[in-house]
Amino acid sequence: MDLLLAAKALILGVVEGLTEFLPISSTGHLILVGDLLNFNDDKGKLFEIVIQVGAILAVCWEYRRRISDTFSGLFHKEKIAQNFTTNLIIAFLPFAIFGFLFGKHIKALLFKPVPVALAFIVGAFVIIWAEKREHTVRVNTVDELSKLDALKLGLAQVFALFPGTSRSGATIVGGLFFGLSRQAATEFSFFLAIPTLIIASLYDLYKHRDLLELAADMPIFLLGTVTAFFSALIAIKGLLRYISHHNFLIFAWYRLIFGVVVLATAYSGIVEWSVN
Repeated sequence: MDLLLAAKALILGVVEGLTEFLPISSTGHLILVGDLLNFNDDKGKLFEIVIQVGAILAVCWEYRRRISDTFSGLFHKEKIAQNFTTNLIIAFLPFAIFGFLFGKHIKALLFKPVPVALAFIVGAFVIIWAEKREHTVRVNTVDELSKLDALKLGLAQVFALFPGTSRSGATIVGGLFFGLSRQAATEFSFFLAIPTLIIASLYDLYKHRDLLELAADMPIFLLGTVTAFFSALIAIKGLLRYISHHNFLIFAWYRLIFGVVVLATAYSGIVEWSVN
């Protein structure tokens, strides 16, 4: 295995895992870091798709008991399991529909460092707005969500089609606006990630299947995926502990500073981003 390529795989695996479930945009970070590492060609983009599997497995592992209980509940026609599954389907559909219709055009126009940086900054101010407004909680757990709540969260997730917005950030902040507790908004974001990331990854892999060279790619893909799994597990556990005593403002300030730094380096010429 090429050591330089292995180092890039490790770095991107850590970036994917740590950022996938935090409201700071994994896609945005992967675009920026991939650009810095010069690993942003078609093969690099395919690698980013594959390592998402690690993040998906991490959230499945963290919530394995709930997932198992839900499948068992569906088999026994339990209402809680049925409502929970229905809400996930409802919340997933807007992202699937808008992604299918507009995803290709958005990727062509906005999957570049400077648009990502601008999305970071805009997202920061949205989080600040969400946290500074009066927050009345009417939904304390994911099992209290109505179908209308699920639809609204699904529509919020659509904004994650814009790179730098953050899928988890869109659903979590949307949840705050719609009256969910931080715990409920965060956990539903995690659960919604499972069908969203699985189907999106499979679709992207199918589209890029001509780039797959399984025997040659397997070691580097496996390294990135395993790294993403453990990094994501750390991020999930850390975020759940953090929000039990804190709000999301720290992520807003991170996004703001990060976005400003990218814009400053782009327009000053300190960093030669691939597209300004």
